[in-house]
Amino acid sequence: MSVTHILAQKGRNIEAIGPDTKLAQAILHLASKRIGALLVIDEANSILGILSERDIIRALVAGSHALEDNVRDHMTEFVVTCSLDTSVGEVMDIMTRGRFRHVPVIADNDVVGIVSIGDVVKHRLAEMESEKSAIIAYIAAG
Repeated sequence: MSVTHILAQKGRNIEAIGPDTKLAQAILHLASKRIGALLVIDEANSILGILSERDIIRALVAGSHALEDNVRDHMTEFVVTCSLDTSVGEVMDIMTRGRFRHVPVIADNDVVGIVSIGDVVKHRLAEMESEKSAIIAYIAAG
């Protein structure tokens, strides 16, 4: 199974902000959408970075004045991406090795979705349940 299957189930909605958005605004955006990361994009929709809950915690440790900083000052600039053809196992490995929980999906140089560790776990659990049912059916028929 590939990332395409995950996006087919969850949708391809992408939440993004500009680099000059204030950190306080970004936090409100995350909270209102109940998500853990926002892509940071420029006017041409190119990825400049990603702002995660972890980035926000690091910023707040510096002091409450960070809430008035621009997102660009606290985002993670190096963003690892995957393609629609990336397997679920590969994206799990990417997340595990990189120690992050969100991976943007790129097709034809455009962001077409974002996959979270929650999406991957949900998909994998559904696969395991399906495999279990198939094994039980096979044994019962034997």
